[in-house]
Amino acid sequence: MTFADYVRDKAPFLLFAAGLTAFVALMMAVSGVDSDTVLYTASACLVFTVGYAFAGYAYRRAFYRELELSMDAKDAKVDHLPRPQTRGQGRLLAFVRHRQDEHEGQLRRLRAEIREHQDFVMSWIHEVKLPIAAARLLLAREEALPEALADKLEDEIGKIDSYVEQALYFSRIDSFSRDYYIAELPLQTLVKASVRKYAKLFINKRIAFEIQEGELRAHSDGKWLAFIVEQIMANALKYTPEQGRIAAGWEEDAAEKRLWIEDNGIGIPPEELGRVFDKGFTGTNGRSHAKSTGLGLYLARQMALKLGHRLSVRSEPGAGTRLTIHFPKFRSYNDIGQP
Repeated sequence: MTFADYVRDKAPFLLFAAGLTAFVALMMAVSGVDSDTVLYTASACLVFTVGYAFAGYAYRRAFYRELELSMDAKDAKVDHLPRPQTRGQGRLLAFVRHRQDEHEGQLRRLRAEIREHQDFVMSWIHEVKLPIAAARLLLAREEALPEALADKLEDEIGKIDSYVEQALYFSRIDSFSRDYYIAELPLQTLVKASVRKYAKLFINKRIAFEIQEGELRAHSDGKWLAFIVEQIMANALKYTPEQGRIAAGWEEDAAEKRLWIEDNGIGIPPEELGRVFDKGFTGTNGRSHAKSTGLGLYLARQMALKLGHRLSVRSEPGAGTRLTIHFPKFRSYNDIGQP
């Protein structure tokens, strides 16, 4: 608090003191007291009033300075607030402590509810994977079903499995810092594993896949990076027409390594490029060409940021889309987990 702020707070008292001084001086003048005495008395009153203002500010300044330091501290709590200098300050700080206790109690209850919800979701996800696996085994053993019907059922089960996997990784985002292991990974192997996972969809849509020769290795977590690549690949397959083409490759310069996956599908309108990584954004293509949750690329971007990577997109309507994963070379791994 500045001295000007203090004076504004004390303005009613200072105006009262000035009025009282003027009243006393007037009464003395009317009573026949000589002018020098009146002037001396009025001057003395004004000096005492100004002195009181400066002394009061000096006394209060320590309290307000300590209060401002507590406000600026990131981990400040009410227990660290300065000792009150007046009963009014004490009542105010007591009210603040009471409200903080209530807030912390509500926060603890909310965190407990969130943990219970997360535990339920994780349990549900693991439980629902069992009937999915059982359904696939039954389809593989059942020979009476027509091949076309069996293929359609397999596709639908695959979609269910994909959505369940998205829910699993979505529920794990907040616990990422306890579940990652950084190692040097072969990017070509990750991409090929993703293609094998969606091999049936490649075959059904007769989509050709091309991959760059050679090998490039980058530091990341194998499980989380595999999920990112799979989401990009699934997105490319969703918006690539039959007999289309999907390609993957990599490049490197002094600043970073890059893994890219591109398709020759319908592309993304220019006005939507900046929103493709937003949570729940499906865009024109998601509504008109395929059912979309708007979570795939959002999850991929969030996980990439936590791993210290970056995603970028380049697209032209009707000409296809290229999604690139950037692996910076000079980022400290102490920063991993901090998007």
